[in-house]
Amino acid sequence: MTDFTWDPDTYLDVMAEEIPDYPRLQSELVAAIVEAEPHTILDLGVGSGLTAGRVAEALPQAHILGIDESEEMLAGAAQVLDQNHSSLAHGRLEDTLPSGPFDLVMSTLAVHHLDGDGKADLFARIARVLVDGGRFVLADLVVPPDPSDVITPIDGVVDTPSPLAEQVQWLRAAGFTPRVAWQHRDLAVVIADKAERRPPQD
Repeated sequence: MTDFTWDPDTYLDVMAEEIPDYPRLQSELVAAIVEAEPHTILDLGVGSGLTAGRVAEALPQAHILGIDESEEMLAGAAQVLDQNHSSLAHGRLEDTLPSGPFDLVMSTLAVHHLDGDGKADLFARIARVLVDGGRFVLADLVVPPDPSDVITPIDGVVDTPSPLAEQVQWLRAAGFTPRVAWQHRDLAVVIADKAERRPPQD
């Protein structure tokens, strides 16, 4: 994605222009979250709050904690989300994550800003703040095997997407069981489930 000012009022217009399949990406993410029926959700890179708002509509009893490094986006998200079922905090993906534990962690079009090592590190930290049996849902840009499938403009500096296969490997290394829920060209939704802790055997 090309560099632009994070303005909540124009965010959706920018998404529609640069990522034509953004509505499908968002829908696939929400479906993967609703399937897990979480009560506590951490949204990394909450942005405008519109995706979190769709999750909240589908899961009205869930509480969502949204993290973002942009104060402007957090202010916009505060206008979208119900304060009785959400909270917002300033933070970067590289920062220490809230301890939770959370039933589910979600991230939409944010993790691609990290390099490969940063992604692998984040996935490991996400696993530590999830409950046993919890779920991480990642909806993001990826590097497709076929260069002609690159649709979204990126700058190669702020935007550093990784191949989907590599991200699946990093998720496995972090202790997840990942599966690709949806992929189209340079977009993908990945579901990564954390194993349930087994009781000790007699």
